[in-house]
Order: sequence, then structure tokens, then C-alpha cells
Amino acid sequence: MDQKTPRGLKLIAFALTVGLWADVLLRPTPWGLNFPLWILAGCAVVLAARRWRDDAFARNCHWLLLSGVLFSFGVAWRDALTLKLLDIFSLLVVLSLLMLRAQGGTVLRSSLAEYGLGSVLVGLNAAFGSLALLSSDISWRDAVKDRGSQHKIAVVKGVLIALPLLLLFGGLLTGADAIFSHFIKDIFHINVESVFSHLFMVVLFAWLAGGFLRGLIFGTEIHTVKDWHTPTFSLGIIEIGIVLTSLNVLFLSFVLVQVRYLFGGAQWIQVSPGLTYAEYARRGFFELVAVAALVLPLLLACHWLMPKEQPSQRRVFGWLAGFQLALVFVIMISALERMVLYQQEYGLTEQRFYTTTFMAWLAVVFLWFSVTVLRGRREHFAFGAMMAGFLLVFTLHIVNPDQFIARVNLSRENTGHPLDAGYVASLSADAVPEMIRAIPKLSAEHRALLASRILKRWSPQERMDWRTWSWARSRAMEAVRRNQAILI
Repeated sequence: MDQKTPRGLKLIAFALTVGLWADVLLRPTPWGLNFPLWILAGCAVVLAARRWRDDAFARNCHWLLLSGVLFSFGVAWRDALTLKLLDIFSLLVVLSLLMLRAQGGTVLRSSLAEYGLGSVLVGLNAAFGSLALLSSDISWRDAVKDRGSQHKIAVVKGVLIALPLLLLFGGLLTGADAIFSHFIKDIFHINVESVFSHLFMVVLFAWLAGGFLRGLIFGTEIHTVKDWHTPTFSLGIIEIGIVLTSLNVLFLSFVLVQVRYLFGGAQWIQVSPGLTYAEYARRGFFELVAVAALVLPLLLACHWLMPKEQPSQRRVFGWLAGFQLALVFVIMISALERMVLYQQEYGLTEQRFYTTTFMAWLAVVFLWFSVTVLRGRREHFAFGAMMAGFLLVFTLHIVNPDQFIARVNLSRENTGHPLDAGYVASLSADAVPEMIRAIPKLSAEHRALLASRILKRWSPQERMDWRTWSWARSRAMEAVRRNQAILI
């Protein structure tokens, strides 16, 4: 028997372990401490299996796993949904890089296309890897050579076939007759629906984990697309020059013709008939951010399609792209100025806050583009852009966006601006201590609204599942408990 079969059998055992832990830990929601504990269990499984492909895991494995663990603990730190989604997205990026590295790719010097390939590999292996593991990677004939093993395998197969059929027909029959349902429950003391729910969760996560582990240990898909980064056609400096020059003229015209409109601020609005803050700031901000966001993939695509053996053409591209980046920075400054005006007039929301932080990340990435791509070091761009994103996510956890948004909006009442107390009250547990601190300074109407919402959502619970514990929610409930006097 070759080594692939016993390793495949162990991968199945590892996957079932991950599935069982998912059922034990992840069933209660909202996710908190249970999520990083489950990720830690998954990391332990990866470390246990890495010895079978140690050459591929020799570098970058440990810091990638550590990064994934840190992002998973972000779910148990803050309560804001957007931050949790960013944590999970960052974790998926880490898993993509781990898959890319395990199959022979690189992390520090890969292109964006190769990073995207890692994501595709994770998705394909999670969906279909377990099927390949069971059907082709494991030689079942070798695994059951002796008669005793054959009998054991036959018993396991029979149970695996009979169990879902019993659950299916048992669920239908118990649902068809209440007396039979009580009879089954009295005899076996089980809830068929509950058993099916647990079984489904175990099988689902075991299937996903098995496919992912199979891609890490046995996967070779990356070799079939190793030339993905080589374009099948190219564009010369004439075609690219026309594209970039025309856009540069457009951007420059926009900046020059509307310079007062872009930077005139409140004074320009006051002398412009029919122009409101909403028209000036809100619409302009999001459209200008969209312009900045679209320029980056455009420049990357143009650089990718240029022939590498023409340094003179790349120098021309560098001048055109550099001028375009300068114009984009002007547009981004204008967008930021609009957002400041809009926030002063209407307050801050999660959408406005996160879009502004996205623009800050874009600014860093544009600078990194200038340092790497425009200087002939494109292979370093993707890693730097990713690390800038990781740093942004970590910084957001430190800043605590919901608390910041609550502080900005609650201070508006003292400056004579309208306060949307209902929106502030809808923020996550991250903002509760800030809301409680501000309540004594608010009007009676806003004080009553905030207090009632806080008590309804964040009053301490007598029985709280430890698996859903998070630092933000526990801090919010403790703040409510200590400040009952001002909330009632």
C-alpha cells in the first residue's frame, strides 16, 4: 500500500474532527469566542498534516496560520458586523495564500492573478476535494486487504447508507402521525429534527474541511495553470497611450474646470443656486471614490498587457500613469473634503466611515503602485497591497468604528445640529459604553430613546452561552449593569 491511502484515511479522520468541533462550537450565534476556538482546532489539524508535504510548507506557513488566528479573534473582540465580515474575509485570504504556498506557489512575489488563483483553488477544493479524496486519492481495495478490515468497512458502509435513510423516512413518518412521533421519542428519547440538524452540520463542515486539507496535501491544480500570468496578447504603447492620455485629459479638465466647485466648500455652495449639501457632498463623494477605485485595476491591466522587452515603452507608461495618479490624488482629496462637509451637516454613518477608510487604503496602494510597478518591481505589489489591507483591518479594530461614529454623532446635539438618536441606538455593542456616557448630556427625548433601546438590547442575561461570548458584548452588558440608575 502506498503512502497516499493511509494519509487520505487520516485526512478523513481530521476532517470529521473539524466537523464535530464545528457542530459543538459554531451552532450558537452570534459568533464570538466559539469562532477563534474552532479556527485554532483547524490550525492544529493543518499543523498535524503538514509533515506530509513539509517541503511546500517549509516557509510562510506559521505566520499565515498566526495571521488567520489573529483575524479569528477579531470576531470575539468587536461586535460590529462589518468588522466581523472583514475578519472573515481576511481569514479567507490567508487560507488562499496557504493553499497557494502548499501547491508550490509563492506568497511574497506573486501577482494579483496568482492570489486570485489561490482563492479559486480554495473554493474548488472545498466544494469538490472531498469527492476526489474519497473516490481517487484513497485506494479502498488496498485499505481492506485483510478479511477483518473488509468486515469492518462493510459495517461502516452499511451504517452510513442506513443512517440517512432512517433519518429521512423516520422524519417523514413522525411528521405524518403525532402518536407515532411521541412513541419514537418515548422509546429513543431523541429528536429526529435535532439529530438531522447536528448530522447535517457535521457532514457539511467535514466535507469542506476534507476538501481543503486534500488541496493542501495532495493538490497539484496550480501546475495546470502555472502560465496563467502570461497574457496571450499584448498592447503597445500607442494603444495604451491613447487610453491613458484621453483619461488624463478628462481628469485634468474635471479638476481645472471645476476647481472652485471641488474645493470651494460651503462658500461655493452658498452662492450656487439649487446646489444643496446632499447634491454636493453625498453624490460627489461616492462617485469620486468609484473613479479612484477603478483607476487601479485599469493601470494594472495596462501594465500587464505591455510587452516586457520594451523598456522605452514602459518608461512612457510610467510618465502617463504617474500623471494619472497625481490627478487621482487630487480627486481623492476633493472626495475627502466633500465627506467632511457632509459629516458636519448630516452626521456620520457606517457606510460613510468605511468608504472613507477604503479610500485611505487606496491612497496607500497607489503609493505602493508607484514604488513597485512603475519601477519594474511588479512582483512585490500584490503582497504589499494585501499587507496594507491587513494593517487597515487591524487598525479598525483599534479605532473601534461604531464607538467613533457614536461619539461623533452624539456630540452634534451640543453644537446645535440634529441628532439621529435612532441610528445611534442601532449600532453594535461596541458603541454602548459611549452611548451611556453621553446620555446625561442629551435632551429628554433622545435620552429616553437611547436608554430604552440599550436596556432592550444589552441588559445582562442570566444564562448566556459561553461560546457566544465576546469582549464587546460583555463590556456593553457590564456598562448597562453599572449604570442602571441613569437608564431606567
